[in-house]
Amino acid sequence: MNGDELVRVLATLANPHRIRVIAALARERAYVSELARTLGISRPLLQVHLRKLEAAGLVSARMEVSEDGKAMKFYEVNAFAIELTPEVLEAAERTLSTPGEGPGDGTKGSS
Repeated sequence: MNGDELVRVLATLANPHRIRVIAALARERAYVSELARTLGISRPLLQVHLRKLEAAGLVSARMEVSEDGKAMKFYEVNAFAIELTPEVLEAAERTLSTPGEGPGDGTKGSS
């Protein structure tokens, strides 16, 4: 994981709703309505958090058709492990994009 990816993942996880989503999905995969009920939050708010978690590569979604023909989007946690040590952060710093430039442009720098 490069520095920009580490920042994106940590920023994504820096939200209590998203940690609750990850915890619920770690127990079992779920579809949006079921997960919203379990967590006690609205579907639109949950979908915002799921999009951010999916963009960070922490969860994935798959459409399935229920027995009654209803399309349901199921989410599950992707396997991940993040080790945070001073040495890991030092290595990640060397791969950070220069401030003001987008990730993946090949430019390295420190902030």
